[in-house]
Amino acid sequence: MTSLLLSVIIPVYNEEENIKPLLKRLIPIIKNYRYEVIFVDDGSKDKTAAMVKKEAKTNKNIKLVSFWRNFGHQQALTAGYQFALGDCVVSLDADLQDPPEIISQMIEKWQKGAKIVYAKRKKREVDSFFKKMTAKFFYKLINFLSDTPIPEDIGDFRLLDREVVDFLNKLPERLRFLRGLVAWPGFPSDFVYFEREKRYAGMTHYPLSKMINFAVEGIVSFSTKPLRVASYLGFLASFFGFLGIVYAILGKIFLPRYWVTGWTALFTGIMFLGGIQLLTIGMIGEYLGKIYKEIQNRPPFLVKEKINL
Repeated sequence: MTSLLLSVIIPVYNEEENIKPLLKRLIPIIKNYRYEVIFVDDGSKDKTAAMVKKEAKTNKNIKLVSFWRNFGHQQALTAGYQFALGDCVVSLDADLQDPPEIISQMIEKWQKGAKIVYAKRKKREVDSFFKKMTAKFFYKLINFLSDTPIPEDIGDFRLLDREVVDFLNKLPERLRFLRGLVAWPGFPSDFVYFEREKRYAGMTHYPLSKMINFAVEGIVSFSTKPLRVASYLGFLASFFGFLGIVYAILGKIFLPRYWVTGWTALFTGIMFLGGIQLLTIGMIGEYLGKIYKEIQNRPPFLVKEKINL
C-alpha cells in the first residue's frame, strides 16, 4: 500500500472557496500512500491559484499547473495526465460533489485487476430534474450513435492504471472527449458507486450552453452516424418530392376542374427542404470544423507556471 504512487488530478476554475475544504477531506484519505495532488488551474479569475500555492508551501506533495487562459475542462484533465507520475491516477472535481472517501475503494478494485475504475452515480437527488433528464438523453443518444459504448451516469471521477494514462498521452488528437477515449480501447473496468453531493461553494461551470457543446463534441468525436442520418434525410426529402410530382400530375389529369395551385403547399415544401438542407450542412460543418482545428496543430493548452513539478 505504501509502495504505490497515487496521483490525484483536480481541474479547477474559480474554485477558491473549495480548495481548503477539499484538501481537508482528501489528504486524510490518501496520506497512507505515496501521493501527489496536481491542481490544474484552467485560467481562474479569482484567487484559486494563490490558494493552491499557499497549500503547496506547506505540503510539497501538492502541485500546481496554471494555464494562461481558460482552455476547458477536458484540456485541464489532459494536462494533469501528462504531468502525473503515479502508478494509478484519480481525477475528480474540486466542488466536493465527488466524494474523495471512495478513493480507497477504487484502489482496491484497481489492485484486483481493473485498469479503469469508474465512480458511478447511484443517486443524483441534488441535480435538477432537467439536468438528470438531459444527461440521461445524452448518454442514450451517444451510445446509439457511437460504436464505443460509454457507461451511463459516469463523469470524470475515475481511476486509471498507468498503462491507460500512457495510452491517452500518446494519442495524437488534441480536441478530446475523455469519457469516450477512456472507454474506447476496451481495458478491463469496474465500478464504485456513490451518492452525488451538493456543490460545496460557488456556481456550476457547466450551464446549458456548455452542456450542449460538450454533447456535440462527444458525438462528433466518436461517431460518423450523423452524416449517414443526413444522407437518409436527403433520400426522404427526395421521396416526398417525388410523391408531390406524381400527385401534381395525377391531379392535373384527373381533377382539372378542382385543381388549384396554393401557396400553402409551396411554402410547406420549401420549409421542409430548407430545414433538411440546413440540418445537413450543420452536421457536415461540425465535422469540418473539427478537422480544421486538428490540422491547425496548435497546442491544446499553454502552461503559465508550475509549482512543485
